[in-house]
Amino acid sequence: MNSINIMIVEDDNDIHQMLKELLTNTGYKVTSAYSGTEAILQFKVNQIDLILLDYMLPGMTGDQVLSEIRNQSHIPIIALTAIDDKSTIVAMLKNGANDYIVKPFDNDILKARIEVQLRHEKKIDTNNQFLIYKTLKLDKEQFEGFIDTEPLNLSKKEYEILQLLMEHPKKVYTKNNLYETVWKEEFFGDDNTINVHISNIRAKIAKYRPNDKYIQTVWGIGFKMVDEA
Repeated sequence: MNSINIMIVEDDNDIHQMLKELLTNTGYKVTSAYSGTEAILQFKVNQIDLILLDYMLPGMTGDQVLSEIRNQSHIPIIALTAIDDKSTIVAMLKNGANDYIVKPFDNDILKARIEVQLRHEKKIDTNNQFLIYKTLKLDKEQFEGFIDTEPLNLSKKEYEILQLLMEHPKKVYTKNNLYETVWKEEFFGDDNTINVHISNIRAKIAKYRPNDKYIQTVWGIGFKMVDEA
């Protein structure tokens, strides 16, 4: 068995046990939660690598669980839903789900979607806790940013933008790239949201490093990290 731990959040015992058997036979570790409240508790006390989240939970809904976890982590979350409705699916994805699958689902398709999410998560290097560029540091476990040792108090979106830029410092990201990656919505070209967030990040850095430049505007294209001297 490998060390990847998948949490199943599903209140239907038959479906839960089927998923648990499927995942353990595939080689994954499994953490079980039968309610939204239990899912939040398990997430806090266990090292979870991916979540299968039933969206029709009693009490604390799947939507609420998703929002709560997204405030703390970028962990891959695949929503399980019995509602094959465009507006519901769009809402799930906008709220932070990485993918979804409609019940009843094919087991092989579910396993493939799990593998895709885990492969993507590994690609962005979640094994290293800190992402460092010059004197700028991001703590990928606590989702906090620092300049030297001073906290930047980044918002969630500011953190995600900065993380994306720092992971590929030589790459120029267009506003389209940034918006669709961070907000997971289609970019229509007339939104000033990216400019505002970039400006806020620069201001927070400049508070401690007023003479240093970290984010470069590539005119007519987008943004990238300033080349290190």
